[in-house]
Amino acid sequence: MADWVFARLRQAIVEGEIPSGTKISEPELASEYGISRGPLRDAIGRLEACHLVERRPNVGARVVSLTQEDLLELYLLREALEGMAARLAAERMSGRDIDELRKLLKQHQERAELQEGIAYFQTEGDLDFHYRIIKASGNVRLIKLLCDDLYHLMRMYRFQFGMASSRALIAFREHGHIVEAIADRDPEMAELIMRRHIRSSRINVELLFDEKAPKGARATPAIRSASAANGAGAAPPL
Repeated sequence: MADWVFARLRQAIVEGEIPSGTKISEPELASEYGISRGPLRDAIGRLEACHLVERRPNVGARVVSLTQEDLLELYLLREALEGMAARLAAERMSGRDIDELRKLLKQHQERAELQEGIAYFQTEGDLDFHYRIIKASGNVRLIKLLCDDLYHLMRMYRFQFGMASSRALIAFREHGHIVEAIADRDPEMAELIMRRHIRSSRINVELLFDEKAPKGARATPAIRSASAANGAGAAPPL
């Protein structure tokens, strides 16, 4: 029961059904899901470990509020760590896994929203391009940090924050270049392309913030507000 509640709440937070900054009401959620407070508290604790929920003194648990600074810091962290993951994947990924990665990109290519250049949003876990590369790195600590500790927070950013429509197809093509560098067993090139890929996404996000900021001011809105301004469902690629 606790696992089901955790998964359901996680999905609701990531997709914005429970908006950023929302106070978590245990009585309301217990009633809504028809469960006791014990499993619910366990689920909330796990959400806190995923950095989706934070506890504040005299306030209680709330869904995290995502700011421009939070997002850009996360992109800088990802650029370094996922570049390393791509380097290791080029050294360690099996031929079979590389073939599966190519098949995954083929599935992504067939999605209507990508073909129309509207969005490039990937489902979680093994259906996520970056997730597979991180797992293929074989570095246990790197995998824990990116796939356990920060993964769903990154998905929350991706799902709720708008993007320039031109970025979707570009990001997809960049994924293809990363796969080819890994297949060529070229660790330096795989790392370089991955870092450039994530850096380009970060620059895209910075430009979007600047477009929405008042003249003479740097934007620092919550991600939820930016999502509403840019259109729901259009998510920046990881």
